[in-house]
Amino acid sequence: MKTLYIVRHAKSSWDDPELDDFERPLNKRGLKDAPRMGKRLKEKRVTPDIMLSSPAVRALATCKAIATVLAFNESKIKTDRKLYHADEDQILEVVRKLKDSPRDSEEVAMIFGHNPGLTEFANALLNQTIDNIPTCGIVAAQLPVARWQDVTFGCGKMLFFDFPKRIED
Repeated sequence: MKTLYIVRHAKSSWDDPELDDFERPLNKRGLKDAPRMGKRLKEKRVTPDIMLSSPAVRALATCKAIATVLAFNESKIKTDRKLYHADEDQILEVVRKLKDSPRDSEEVAMIFGHNPGLTEFANALLNQTIDNIPTCGIVAAQLPVARWQDVTFGCGKMLFFDFPKRIED
């Protein structure tokens, strides 16, 4: 059994119109929302084995903020350029290439990326109709597979869908 947390990057800044999209940082709200969502995950006792992020500044900053709250060693965070503006098929390919750990009966992975690909991926994976995963939104999926390479569209069950504006902390 695998558990996958699909996390959209927190709100990013558009203050510098000359800045390349890849380099856009988090804005004030994003800097507040990422630790808040990390706190919610901590309250649910989420302990990831793997954290994999798009290397875009806003996605990686979101990943690092959540990692800090979850006491996940930041040096163990991995990045994959394929997650930058990936579509659902590209995200599935990245998930299928996650390494399995023979000592764990259940592995927990978090992937950090961008819309519209993340929403499309979550919908295909879970046979759901989520209109939009908002910034810093998290979809948790239970996957009844022994190996990441066996993940297929439609195989998952949604555990929860949370995002900053769903409730106020």
